[in-house]
Amino acid sequence: MALTIYNTLTGRKEPFEPMEPGRVRMYVCGITAYGLCHIGHARALVAFDMIVRYLRYLGYDVTYVRNFTDVDDKIIERAQTEGVSYRVVADRYIEAFYRDFDRLGLLRPDVEPKASDYIDGMIVMIERLIERGYAYAVEGDVFYSVAKFPTYGRLSGKRIEDLEAGARVEVHESKRDPLDFALWKASKEGEPSWPSPWGEGRPGWHIECSVMSGHHLGETFDIHGGGRDLQFPHHDNEIAQSEAATGKPFVRYWIHNGFINIDQAKMSKSLGNILNVEDILKVHHPEVIWLFLLSHHYRSPIDYTEQALSDAKKNLDYFYTTQERCEELVGEDDLEAEAPRPAQAHPAWEEVAGMEAAFRGAMDDDFNSALALGNLFRAAGAVNTFLDSGAEVGEKAALAAAYLSEVQRVGAVLGILGESPSAYFRRGVEGLDAEAIEAHVAEREAARRAKDWERADAIRDDLARRGVILEDRPDGTTVWKVRT
Repeated sequence: MALTIYNTLTGRKEPFEPMEPGRVRMYVCGITAYGLCHIGHARALVAFDMIVRYLRYLGYDVTYVRNFTDVDDKIIERAQTEGVSYRVVADRYIEAFYRDFDRLGLLRPDVEPKASDYIDGMIVMIERLIERGYAYAVEGDVFYSVAKFPTYGRLSGKRIEDLEAGARVEVHESKRDPLDFALWKASKEGEPSWPSPWGEGRPGWHIECSVMSGHHLGETFDIHGGGRDLQFPHHDNEIAQSEAATGKPFVRYWIHNGFINIDQAKMSKSLGNILNVEDILKVHHPEVIWLFLLSHHYRSPIDYTEQALSDAKKNLDYFYTTQERCEELVGEDDLEAEAPRPAQAHPAWEEVAGMEAAFRGAMDDDFNSALALGNLFRAAGAVNTFLDSGAEVGEKAALAAAYLSEVQRVGAVLGILGESPSAYFRRGVEGLDAEAIEAHVAEREAARRAKDWERADAIRDDLARRGVILEDRPDGTTVWKVRT
């Protein structure tokens, strides 16, 4: 089965055929840097990170571009409130972005352009739109004339006639039509500005992405991604201005991820339910977040609940426990060895042998990570059943080696199983880091040597209540793991 992608532009799944065989050019709308990133940002960024990983898994040479909007109304408003430069605000939250998403384990894109570095290119595109009759200047502002672009709204499915019927009269009296949007905004006192043919000013939001994507990927490129909330007006406006300026199709495949709710309520400041990535990572392992998010198809809505995160952690524990059992049977040097299969076939062998095909079958169907994880869970279950059977140790080791070889490649695409089981289970718990746990374990060992069983049991029970499980071994050493 070849890769198919649901193309928002056409409203159907289509076989993926990049413009250049073996190469993919992909642009994803990044953040506007005026605040901390929340779980909604994580939902989008993890989805497109997974897509890039899978395209590279298939062997494509992917050029991945994701921007930063570092000059915008919201940034300027926060800067004015704080009495600092817009750059101070933007740089602060870009730094926070990297801190959060590096910790979450996202890939760094090949190019991460900042809007403020591309002002000259934006001016050139706006001049071209004016020359071609798609834009007009009024008292230092420049607006795009939506009525001049007959197919406006085809991405979101909105028609100009319907938009006009529901449009309110805009405050800005210079517009010829309420639907027209700003390409260039005349400067106001205290705002950042750049010189232009229309006077000092700054770009509108939509023109930024058209210029940055075109600069790095060409006038037409393969994939453009973003949240469903960006379809209208942002992506519709990108299409209108880019195609009017170049006379060429802008993007071949449009991909949009679904929304995320919090306990069945829309995430909003008014409800006070904004969940920042920084705070979530204080409680949950990064891979738990990946597993939770990718357990849903990227286009489907997600409901964030603590129970859902708890379930994701249990599933991740199960995957790591399976990996741990397998690693105990085989050494690292044996993972690449061609292991002999047992004389009598067992369903577990069929599951492991079919892991790659099952994974590709799921992911080729519009990046169905939920199905891919379900297949992986089934394979892990079959492996555990075989390891619990009466099969010979050599047969178990052979199956374990085959499973480990497959699961590591799959896990890398899905953002999980990137640690060793020992590192995963010994990472600490809230209020106790690994060093503190080791100190408790050493104290308990000393109590056991002194035959102070009451003290030893008290330490064990206290750690157990906090999610730390001790395993006493015959040689007297104690192994600990974090489990819930």
